[in-house]
Amino acid sequence: MAAKKERTVEELYRDDPERADAEVFGRRGRERGLAAGSERAMAAAAGGRVARPETVPAGLVPRGVAPTCPLAGKTPGLILLQETPLVAETPEHLLDDETTPTGRFFLRNNGLAPPALADPDAHAFVVDGEVHAPLRLTVGELKSRFRAVTYRLQMECGGNGRAFHMPAARGNPWGNGAIGCAEWTGVPLADVLATAGLKDTAVHTGHYGFDRPATGDPARPSISRGVPIAKAMERHTLVAFAMNGEPLPHAHGGPVRLVVPGWPGSVSHKWLTRIWVRDRVHDGPGMGGTSYRVPTVPVPPGAEADGRSGFVDLASMPVRSILTSHASGTRLPAGRSSLHLRGAAWAGENDIGIVEVSADFGLSWTAMRLSPARNRYDWRRWSGAIRLVGEGYHEIWTRATDTAGNVQPLRAAGWNPQGYGCNAIQRVAVLVG
Repeated sequence: MAAKKERTVEELYRDDPERADAEVFGRRGRERGLAAGSERAMAAAAGGRVARPETVPAGLVPRGVAPTCPLAGKTPGLILLQETPLVAETPEHLLDDETTPTGRFFLRNNGLAPPALADPDAHAFVVDGEVHAPLRLTVGELKSRFRAVTYRLQMECGGNGRAFHMPAARGNPWGNGAIGCAEWTGVPLADVLATAGLKDTAVHTGHYGFDRPATGDPARPSISRGVPIAKAMERHTLVAFAMNGEPLPHAHGGPVRLVVPGWPGSVSHKWLTRIWVRDRVHDGPGMGGTSYRVPTVPVPPGAEADGRSGFVDLASMPVRSILTSHASGTRLPAGRSSLHLRGAAWAGENDIGIVEVSADFGLSWTAMRLSPARNRYDWRRWSGAIRLVGEGYHEIWTRATDTAGNVQPLRAAGWNPQGYGCNAIQRVAVLVG
């Protein structure tokens, strides 16, 4: 007779939260606070005595700490999610710089990276389709013929936060670290399209690069997405050739890529070879169905959906905030009663209205100070102090509200088959004493 498979704590809570509370912490019901005799169990799970255990909501398990591994060319500590195609996440505490260093910027490839070029300035891309004068531009010509601009712009994978969905959705299990805000130098795509001359029939773009699928099929692009013409003509949408003041690294799409800020990073095509201006919504690989699309009506968690109806393309990324000054699992000396915090917040096409922090499992919230943005689509850095009451295990929760009134939920909401747009509040474990 086969041995019964043990379930993890996460699986217990997913399948039967009330029973899980009873088995893990010795409590039943959905009341707030730990029942008698359960504090020792929580302490064992958390790694230390829980500060103010009466505030812990029922059904809550302590925040875990993700394992990391070395990755060539990157700051130690990035989380390797997949080797082929290469996918690596940046832990939140490594995003503490106002401008994300290249070595700490997340990596997301949809296919196999192409060979690096000996002469990057000789590489060419074309602009064709619904234009009056199709263009073929080398990177060198792009630099010499057009006026370059530099902006600090957010770039975020559409699946950021996917790991917090239950049941699990398809795709790489991103936490909160599929985000970076680097300085990008390039030419506004609007200027390039204006030179080509858009026809009245221009509706959408289609983007192509010289990466290929993991199968190696040279006849098929690994991904080909696009954006409506209005977004393509927005002044911060760039044909970029530099990142943080240096030539665009090969790993990040060099010698030339698109940067479409505030929207899922999949439309910011790496290793650019073609911009196809179309008279209809683009239908390349990565468009349609459930690819980078979210439901317009709720989908029951775990339900089957093909995206043929009731789905729309993910456009503006949802509001999100992260704590960057302290890693989850930080240990502080005994007697510490306050903590100075820093972090970042962003909201796609919207601005940030407020960032708040809680150290008592959401019973109270403290507003943080927001620094001004350098330009549109820059993330907002925030800072402030909170009180820590008692020694032991604490959780620091951060949530942001954007200028449209959207606020981060406590738990993952809006389940969809590929886990896009999950923006649950961040929880960071801190041990005092």
